[in-house]
Amino acid sequence: MPTEERVQIAIENWAPRFIANGVDANDVQHLTKHIERWADWSQEWSACASIHERMGEQAEAEANYQSAAYHYLHASITYHFGKFLFVQHPAELRVAHEHVVRTYQKALPYFDFPGERVAIPYEDGNMMYGILRKPWHTPRPPVVILLPGLDSVKEELHNYGDDFLKRGLAVLAIDGPGQGEMEFDHPLRHDAEVPLRHAIDYLEQRPDVDATRVGIMGVSLGGYFALRAAAFEPRVKAAICLAGAYNLAQHFDRYPLLTQEAFIYRLKADDEAAARITLQQFDLAGVMPQITCPLLVIMGRRDRLFPPEDSEKMVAEAGGHAELMMFEDGNHVCNNIPYKYRPQQADWMRRKLGS
Repeated sequence: MPTEERVQIAIENWAPRFIANGVDANDVQHLTKHIERWADWSQEWSACASIHERMGEQAEAEANYQSAAYHYLHASITYHFGKFLFVQHPAELRVAHEHVVRTYQKALPYFDFPGERVAIPYEDGNMMYGILRKPWHTPRPPVVILLPGLDSVKEELHNYGDDFLKRGLAVLAIDGPGQGEMEFDHPLRHDAEVPLRHAIDYLEQRPDVDATRVGIMGVSLGGYFALRAAAFEPRVKAAICLAGAYNLAQHFDRYPLLTQEAFIYRLKADDEAAARITLQQFDLAGVMPQITCPLLVIMGRRDRLFPPEDSEKMVAEAGGHAELMMFEDGNHVCNNIPYKYRPQQADWMRRKLGS
């Protein structure tokens, strides 16, 4: 039986991402060879994740807490990639996402850099949820706010967080509107400075971090969010845009089918035409010159979602305080070469914020 189109799209576009962000390579090999129908995607990934979860429970019961963290993290990330683009089945997606949040939270106390789940006051009495982790070797550290993309969530940014934590920087990974825990009741919004403002307001209330030294790092759509927030939130002291787009509507036809469907779902749009109209607001025209803090833009020349020329345009319009890392062999988010940019971007942020 031939593999269905959506399964093939997921494998061709995101297999390196699965591994780079924490799925066991052997699980990736098994799942991508085994699954033929998109309808089975979430169920099969969740079954695999449940194995890791049970191993975490056993390790925790035996007071093997480092092992518990290891297994729970693998469970959370595997649950996530079972539902990250499974928008045709929202009920199944929601159940799997609840597993993501729950298993990651079980791991939080046991990581080398432990963390806490935090509730950030948002609008109209709603909450925006995040994961705050701090380096144990740095008192009152600067903070890097981590912004997920269209189909990622705060838990997926764990490995990125570790890079900053090792360098003495705290990290706050958040689910903004339309993402993770906020995707069910809130659509994506183009004015990312609004949720970022609430996040920094929250950090200013905490005596254990230095909210006068806040950086942001965004992945894919989160890269657009990072740029928008850096332009209109003056408390941002440094920003990293990783594989972002200049104009989200302009290249809609370039996106894989699964990405197009995810935009429609997470924008709360009625159909593709409505999504295209809403995405016209996600445009950096006139925004880049407003960024005055240090800026690093990272892009792969082989990116299949966003044109690499967008990154060159961003840096040119931002001016002399912007830097570009362009990798000729990099795919979307350069997930096929994480060793070439992840340590380097963390070093860059440490230099800009201090630690």
